[in-house]
Amino acid sequence: MGIHHIVLLRFKDLVPSDEVQGACSRLISLGSDCIHPTTQKTYVKVIGGGKDNSPEGLQNGITHGFIMEFENEDDRKYYLEKDPTHLGFIASVKDILDRIQVVDFTPGVF
Repeated sequence: MGIHHIVLLRFKDLVPSDEVQGACSRLISLGSDCIHPTTQKTYVKVIGGGKDNSPEGLQNGITHGFIMEFENEDDRKYYLEKDPTHLGFIASVKDILDRIQVVDFTPGVF
């Protein structure tokens, strides 16, 4: 059973739309760009992401959401702590984000 990784972002108001688009495209690309050091294969499954369009009004400022999946805890740990592609992505967006929120869960575990 995999681990679902939900990333919720709020970009700063004055960030140009092309920068937002670039950051979102790079985040989606982590699915093909993150290579596991042992297997030399991709290991992050990006399910999807995009700009919020909920009519409920409960976003609390969040503007974009992304869903990823890891096969196991070891893969998630490597991604969060050591993957140079992921760490580089974080460094590239830290100055254009107002807020980031991450929620992880294992389906069916309550």
